[in-house]
This record gives sequence, structure tokens and C-alpha cells, in this order.
Amino acid sequence: MVRVRGVHKSYGALKVLDGVDLTVNEGEVTAVLGPSGSGKSTLLRCVNHLERADRGLVSVDGELIGYRHGRRGLRELTERRILRQRSTIGFVFQTFNLFPNLTVLENITEAPIATQRRPAAEARAHAAELLERVGLTDKAGEYPRRLSGGQQQRVAIARALALRPKVLLFDEPTSALDPELVGEVLDVIGDLARSGTTMVIVTHEIGFAREVADTVVFMSEGRIVESGTPSRVLDTPSHERTAAFLAKVL
Repeated sequence: MVRVRGVHKSYGALKVLDGVDLTVNEGEVTAVLGPSGSGKSTLLRCVNHLERADRGLVSVDGELIGYRHGRRGLRELTERRILRQRSTIGFVFQTFNLFPNLTVLENITEAPIATQRRPAAEARAHAAELLERVGLTDKAGEYPRRLSGGQQQRVAIARALALRPKVLLFDEPTSALDPELVGEVLDVIGDLARSGTTMVIVTHEIGFAREVADTVVFMSEGRIVESGTPSRVLDTPSHERTAAFLAKVL
């Protein structure tokens, strides 16, 4: 479902991604671990072309993201076509990014109506199903400021699902939450994992990664230095950087 091949990304002299290769199969969950500054979030943003890779290619469900092959090589797509591609790649941010002037229901229906031209009644019906799925049916008419952080993040997940994405990307979805609110968000993501949703999750929640991931990837200094099943990477890491990181956080 997701293929990342030889992706490099730098900001001036700072090299953030250094030749990353990653494959995520349909229906699988990949958890990306690593210290701050290792390139995890930038990798996610390259998958949906929020960041343009300096070199390398990304494809989702066989479609090249952000570019097309022309007679003279690669050509970057127009912003409109890139936005259309992004509508098939759900992204859940650290800080929710809900529209403060829209109700919960409106936050969820805005993109399907505006970018996918879905009838409003259909979008609202789907939004109601998603709110039930994340346990927030009674909050449809509320504004984000009246919700807890955990509730806002669950709305953000419902909003991402409203576009019926092929893959969901989570960028440290619990990092902005108070500790007592983390569980409610992880429960929703866990349900998605068990339902066969293809997901890439950047997280520091090691126990959660062990429980839901099919593959755990460890990044350091812009590279994937280790990848494998949760039990192998977390219990018997083969790379010294992975072992050192886990020794600090476990």
C-alpha cells in the first residue's frame, strides 16, 4: 500500500532523511520509533507530500505521490492534483488542527463535501457513524474548545476517516495529551488496527506499538536502522542504537 524508496530530505545543511526505504502492506500497521530529531515526522509528511523530498519517490496503492512520469522525466503535479491525492491519505496530527469555528460534525463533513463532492446528507450520515465509532455521538454540535484534548483527537481521527482513506498516518497522536487522556485515543487507534486499517504510526508508546503493530521500525539520524516484528525489535534489538534507546524508555 505504501512504498518509500530512497527518500532524502534536508533543510539547508541539516540532513533529516538519508535514503529511507519503507514498505507498508495493505491492512498492516507499522509503528515508527526513534529519538526526537530522527526524521520520523518528516517521513510521514513526505508520504503525503506535505514535504517535498529532495530525492526519492513515494507511492500509495501503486500511484506515485506528488509527481508523474513524463517524456522528460518526473514532473511535479499541480497543487489541485496533489490535494486530490492527499484526500486518500488520512493524517492525524499531534495538535488536532480542528477548525475552531466549526462544530464537531462540520469539522468531519467539511472535507468530504468540499474535496470529494459528496452530497451533504451522505457526508453527515457517515460522520454520525464515525462519531459513534469514536464514542462521541453526543458531541456532534459542540465546538472544539468545549472538548477535552482526548475528545479533540478522537474527532481528528473521525475527520481523517471521513475521507475513506487508503492509509492513515498518525504523527505522535498522544504527545499533546495529558496522561489520563492517552488511553481513550489509543483505544480508538487499536480498534482501527484490529479492523484491518492500513496505518503508519509515529509514537513513543512502546507498549502500544508492541500490542497493535505488525512491524516496528526504528529510526536514527534520518535512517531506518532496524525493522522487524515487535517482539524481535523490542525484545532482541540487533542494532546498538535501538538497544540504547529502548534501555532509556522501557
